[in-house]
Amino acid sequence: MDEPMLDAKGEPMSKDEAAPAVDGAQELRTLEEEGEIAADYLEELLDIADLDGDIDIDVENGRAAVEILTEDGSLDELVGSDGEVLEALQDLSRLAVQAKTGERSRLMLDVAGFRKRRRSELVDLAGIAIERVQSGAAPEASLEPMNAFERKVVHDAVAAAGLRSDSRGVDPERYVVVQAAAAE
Repeated sequence: MDEPMLDAKGEPMSKDEAAPAVDGAQELRTLEEEGEIAADYLEELLDIADLDGDIDIDVENGRAAVEILTEDGSLDELVGSDGEVLEALQDLSRLAVQAKTGERSRLMLDVAGFRKRRRSELVDLAGIAIERVQSGAAPEASLEPMNAFERKVVHDAVAAAGLRSDSRGVDPERYVVVQAAAAE
């Protein structure tokens, strides 16, 4: 006979209550596997390109996160101008994961902290647009064209400030517009 699953207080849980923990554990294992597959792919790439870097694997915000780290800052060519090479490497890493698992990956790749630094810049930029709209200086504020990662960061910052935002235009000229919250 199966022993019942217990909650944090040691009380028995129904199968319905226990299932999310099992599903969550399975999801975590799946995301960790995605990270491992991407890391193997990237290690081969680094070897072929004769570049030095350490690879860190994590799970953040419900997706696998892989970062290539270096102590000497010699990975600029893996970032490229405005992160274009990084975006391409992320797409290739996602394809490597999909080829192995058969499932689409939402893996996030960072190289030498580029995305972390860019996220901070974007939050500051979004803050300026938010201030313009909140102060009434403008009914809306349009930002420069951005890639999907950058637009997501801005949308999150705008939502946290209680305002609305939407993306307009077509890639690669797609941009975010910040607006006051809709009246209820």
